[in-house]
Amino acid sequence: MNDQPSSWMRAEPGVPTLHGVNWGGLKTLYIKEVRRFLKVHMQTVWAPAVNALLLLTIFTVAQGRGNLRVLGVPFGDFIAPGLIISAMLQNSFANSSFALMVGKMQGTIVDYLMPPLSTGELIAGIVGAAVTRAFLVGAAVWLVLLLWPSGSVAITHPLAVFWFGLMGATFLGLLGLLTSIWADKFDQAAVITNFVVLPLSLLSGTVYSVNQLSPVFRAISHANPFFYVISGFRFGFLGVSDSPVLIGAVGLLVVNMALWGAAYVLLRSGWKIKN
Repeated sequence: MNDQPSSWMRAEPGVPTLHGVNWGGLKTLYIKEVRRFLKVHMQTVWAPAVNALLLLTIFTVAQGRGNLRVLGVPFGDFIAPGLIISAMLQNSFANSSFALMVGKMQGTIVDYLMPPLSTGELIAGIVGAAVTRAFLVGAAVWLVLLLWPSGSVAITHPLAVFWFGLMGATFLGLLGLLTSIWADKFDQAAVITNFVVLPLSLLSGTVYSVNQLSPVFRAISHANPFFYVISGFRFGFLGVSDSPVLIGAVGLLVVNMALWGAAYVLLRSGWKIKN
């Protein structure tokens, strides 16, 4: 019998013994985060769908029961994609902003830090679950909006719907992760939700075209990443857009890469996590 210590016992403290991607650990973290919101799926998936249907009803009735046309399409058809992607963005943020913050509040943050997961794997697991919730919410909202009798949610460009849905959900998932790193209590996370995410999503052409705004406010809207997510996603349904679709597609990828880098640096340093 070989009494020599195994290689993992000989490793120096702090030196990783796993090389490459820890697919098993990444899968476990992802499933844990997905199961966390699926346990209350009526609240996390179906409730946003019902809210979107109510908003569609209210806005179309207020605008004259569908007589108004925006970008050449009925108003109900125009705002339906905006309501879908808006629900996706808000739920992606909610999912990722909950993880580390609750761990810090309950003293269970060690469950994220102790497993043999790299910083990149930790980000991928948390943001991946947030993107999954966003797409489940988007599918639920789309199915519910099919019940709208006088509107249409037919998809014209599936690739655009997928790309801008993915980029938008990843954008808010990373923003939620940064919030989760920074926030120590629910009040702080609620500040970002109520004063950043919700206003920027609703004031980015969700229920109106930015072409109707004055030049100053139109320029402000074009500086908002949320605007390109909503406009590009709407293009996938209607085939028309009030923003350059290609510029938005590339720009969102660059923004997500920058947010990923910021999250990586903060998690790697242990700021407000390991203190």
